[in-house]
Amino acid sequence: MLALIYARSENHCIGKDGQIPWRLPDEFAHFKRTTMGRPIIMGRRTYEDHNSALPGRLNIVVTSNKDYEVADGVVLAHSLDDAIARAQREHNDKEVFVIGGVGLFEQAFEQAARVYETVVHTTIDGDTFLPVFDFVGWDRVTVQEHPADDRHKYAWTATEYERETPT
Repeated sequence: MLALIYARSENHCIGKDGQIPWRLPDEFAHFKRTTMGRPIIMGRRTYEDHNSALPGRLNIVVTSNKDYEVADGVVLAHSLDDAIARAQREHNDKEVFVIGGVGLFEQAFEQAARVYETVVHTTIDGDTFLPVFDFVGWDRVTVQEHPADDRHKYAWTATEYERETPT
């Protein structure tokens, strides 16, 4: 099953200057807990944000550059379909996650059966934005609310959307 996981601001920003524009430790723990032990697919620029394998997961980087070099423990794929096929071959009973960037999210949304969306309750003057995804026909499965506090500058809401038949 294909899933997307991301955090966005209320104005759909997901990045600023190549970085995530907030530090929310409990939201990151939610990401880690949700993806641990499962394959994750990311684009080259998302990978370059950390240039290493995220531990405990099969890491697949999608790039058209056939000579692109990745760290040990990272698998290279040359299309989203290739990445999904590789993930399913190695972990056929696991949920496969697309974790970024925008182009892969746009490609994967129509194939996805589940989306884990965190909305950070602020607007960000960033440079990387997600499109507004249409969740008509999706079921809203779970919600986690987190207030702003001394460790979290912004409040956030995590929602899981699910649909029976991806298009």
